[in-house]
Amino acid sequence: MAFLAPAPAEVKHPDPDVGVASLAERSRAQQEAAAGLAVFHGFRFEDRVRESGITFQHHAVDDVRKHYRPVHYDHGNGLAAADVDGDGRTDLYFVNQVGKSGLWRNAGGGAFRDMTDAAGVGLADRIGVTASFGDVDNDGDQDLFVTTVRGGNVLFENDGHGRFKDVTRDAGLELVAHSSGSVFFDYDNDGLLDLLVCNVGRYTSDDKGPDGAYRGLEDAFSGHLHPGRFEYPALYHNLGGRRFKEVSGEMGLRPRGWCGDAGFADVNGDGWPDLYLLNMQGDDHYFENLRGKGFADRTAEVFPKTPWGSMGIKFFDFDNDGLMDLFVTDMHSDMSEEIGPEREKLKSRMRWPADYLQDGSRSIFGNAFYRNLGGGRFEEISDRVGAENYWPWGLSVGDLNADGWDDAFITSGMGFPFRYGVNTLLLNDRGRTFVDAEFLLGVEPRRQGRTHTAWFDLDCAGPDQSAPQCAGRTGTITVMTPLSSRASVMLDVEGDGDLDIVTNELNDGPMVLVSDLSSRKRIHWLQVALVGTASNRNGLGAVVRVHAAGRVYTKSCDGKSGYLSQSVLPLYFGLGDAARVDRVEVAWPSGRKQVVTQVRADATLRITEPR
Repeated sequence: MAFLAPAPAEVKHPDPDVGVASLAERSRAQQEAAAGLAVFHGFRFEDRVRESGITFQHHAVDDVRKHYRPVHYDHGNGLAAADVDGDGRTDLYFVNQVGKSGLWRNAGGGAFRDMTDAAGVGLADRIGVTASFGDVDNDGDQDLFVTTVRGGNVLFENDGHGRFKDVTRDAGLELVAHSSGSVFFDYDNDGLLDLLVCNVGRYTSDDKGPDGAYRGLEDAFSGHLHPGRFEYPALYHNLGGRRFKEVSGEMGLRPRGWCGDAGFADVNGDGWPDLYLLNMQGDDHYFENLRGKGFADRTAEVFPKTPWGSMGIKFFDFDNDGLMDLFVTDMHSDMSEEIGPEREKLKSRMRWPADYLQDGSRSIFGNAFYRNLGGGRFEEISDRVGAENYWPWGLSVGDLNADGWDDAFITSGMGFPFRYGVNTLLLNDRGRTFVDAEFLLGVEPRRQGRTHTAWFDLDCAGPDQSAPQCAGRTGTITVMTPLSSRASVMLDVEGDGDLDIVTNELNDGPMVLVSDLSSRKRIHWLQVALVGTASNRNGLGAVVRVHAAGRVYTKSCDGKSGYLSQSVLPLYFGLGDAARVDRVEVAWPSGRKQVVTQVRADATLRITEPR
C-alpha cells in the first residue's frame, strides 16, 4: 500500500484484495444485525446510470493513473446540482480533471440529456476541481462557479435558459491557484451572495505532463511543513452588478492551513453566518462572524480539538432538537497505517511523529461529530454515535427513509494503488446513533458487484516490463483498480417523493443510485423551495422549521451536499407517519420571520420572503 507519509514509502499491490475478500462477510453481518433494528430499512438502491442516459466519464490526470504520485489530484472532483433552465427539474454538473466537465439536463422520469456544449460550460482546457451553483445577481437563475488547479477559476452567468457566459474577468474572480471548494453565502446579510474560495496550497511543480496538468511535487503531502507553499483562502464580497472584491485580509479571515472546503451556519445564534474551514493537514479553523464587519478566530474556545486531515463537512440537526450539529470527515489521518477492514470503524492509530503533524496534540485522528449543546457549545461524540469510517471524502445528508431523521452517505475509498474501500451509508436511529446500512440497502458492493475498473495498460514485453504488475507476464495487460467514489448529491431523481443518490467517481462513470422506498411503503414528505427578496434569492442562510404531528424538523439552507460542491436544491423533510403539515416557519437572513399554514404534505412548497 502507498502512504501519504513524511517520507516516500514502498507501494504494495495486495493480491488478493482484502477489501473485496471481506465484502461477503460484511454483508452477512449487516443482514444479521438488521433483525434487531428499529430504524426502517426495508428498501434498496439500484444503480440506474445506464437507464439515466448519463454517459459522462471522469478522467483522472496522469499523476493519479499510470505514473501515480501521492499528490492532491487523487482527491478527485465535485458534483453540483441545480435547475439551470427553469423547467422545474434538477440538472447535474459533473466536474472533470482531464477533458470536458459535463452538464446534464434532467428530462424527467430519471432520464438525462447532455447539454454541455449548448450550455458552454465544458472547460476542457482546464484541470477542474469542483463547482458551486448560486444566484449571484438575484435574477432568478442559477449561475455557476468552477474551481481549477492553476487554470484560473471561472464564473459563468446563466441567461435563464441554461446557456452560460464567462464573466470571470468583469467579476474580478480571476484567481489562479490550487483552488478547491467554493462556498456561496451572504456574510453581511445584504441580500447578495458572497463567495469563499478555499485554496489548498502549492502541490505542483512548473512541469506539465502529457495531459496538460502540472506534475505533482514529490513531497506534496509534506507541503504543510513548507510555509512558502501556503495559499490563503479568498473571501469575495459581492458588490452587486456581478462584481466582487477580495476582502479576506480586511475581514480578518487569514487562517493558515491547507483548506479544501468549508461550511457555514449561525453557530452562536446571533443571526449571522459563521464559518468552519477544513484543513487537510492540521487544525481546522472556526471563525465567528462579527455582524458582517469581520471574522474572529474562535477555534480554541468552540472546537478545541479537530480532525487532522479534514475532507468533508455538513451542519445538520441530527437529533431534532432544533440545533445544527456538525459532521466532519477525516481522510488523511487514515493514511498513516495500513489496516484491514476489521478496523474501519475505529479511529486511526496515528503513526506519524509529532514533528510531522505539528498539531500541538490538538487533533482527532478520524471523523468528528460535534453535538450542538446550545449557547455556542459543542460536544464531540463521533465514536458514541458510530460516525467513524475509512477513507472518507464528502458526505451528503438527507432523510433517505423519510422517517423524520436525517441520514448520511459518505463517499469513500482510494482507488489505485490501494485496496477496495466501501462507501458508507449511515441510517439515523432517532438521533441516538448511526446504523451502518450500505450492504442492507444495496449500495455495496458497487455496480452490482463490479468492484474494479480499468486503470491503465502496460506493455510487459516493452518499456513497462519492469513494472511490478508485469512480474511473470508478457504482452499487453490492463491494470485494474478498485472503484472509488469522490462526490455525491442527494435529490429526487425520478420525482417519486424519495431521495436518490448520484456520485462522481474517480476515473470512472458516475452512479445513479435510485431508491425504491416510495414503492415499498407509503411515505410522507415535504420539499421547501425558498425565494428570497430582501435576503439573497436562494435563501442561503435561512432556517426552516416544519411542524407536523407534534414534531418539529429543522434545516438550515446551506446548499452543501457531498465533497467540495454546493448545490441549489429544495430542502427535503421526511415526515414519518404524519400525513399533514401544521405549519412551516422560516427565519430569513434579513431577520424577517415568516409562518406558512395550510400546507399540503407530499408536495413541494415554494415560499417567497415577504417584501
